[in-house]
Amino acid sequence: MRPSKRMPADMRPVRLERGVSKHAEGSCLVRFGDTHVLCTASLDSGVPPWLRGAGKGWVTAEYGMLPRATNERMRRESTAGKQSGRTQEIQRLIGRSLRAVVDLKALGERQIVVDCDVIQADGGTRTAAITGGWVALRDCIEWMMARQILQTSPLIDHVAAISAGIYRETPVLDLDYVEDSAAETDSNFVMTGSGGIVEIQGTAEGAPFSEAEFGQLMGLARDGIARLVELQKLAIS
Repeated sequence: MRPSKRMPADMRPVRLERGVSKHAEGSCLVRFGDTHVLCTASLDSGVPPWLRGAGKGWVTAEYGMLPRATNERMRRESTAGKQSGRTQEIQRLIGRSLRAVVDLKALGERQIVVDCDVIQADGGTRTAAITGGWVALRDCIEWMMARQILQTSPLIDHVAAISAGIYRETPVLDLDYVEDSAAETDSNFVMTGSGGIVEIQGTAEGAPFSEAEFGQLMGLARDGIARLVELQKLAIS
């Protein structure tokens, strides 16, 4: 039995709340159980210098955790003068995941920045950020279309993410912190609404896992992401 009393294929309660920021072009407060992430999408003034004149846009992400998102206060990275390697890795993952479902040429020479701020962490912050970040990005694009900045949407699919791992020799879906910190295998899956694989991050924390076990994790993740995409559709309907 999992510490949360969930069955292996059960996800935590997921909530996607749109329009939570007064000023952002798009926003979503996403909750995966006790993990809460505020995602905002902002239209930037222009593309990065290396993209100027290329006739296409860019979608990028920034990620951070508030000092009391965890049990003990963390020092703000801005006071340390640099981002941690973990922060850089996560925000690059979020950016890659969102760009995978955007036609950058159709976006034109514009940049959308998706900020993901972890308010409360209980495992799966990156997967929650990707899932909620898509909703914020979609609403930013809708905002642009309503003002005729864009004539058609460059968004070509949904994208969502979820964790799966092996906990006490059992493949389980959507690990919370207690499970994540003790799992024998921990993986993150990013997939599109049509089932395409964007990225898989998998690590054996102890003994190596088998191909058969990986297949079980993949099956759990596919089912979980399908449910997340349905929640995204419900949120924007």
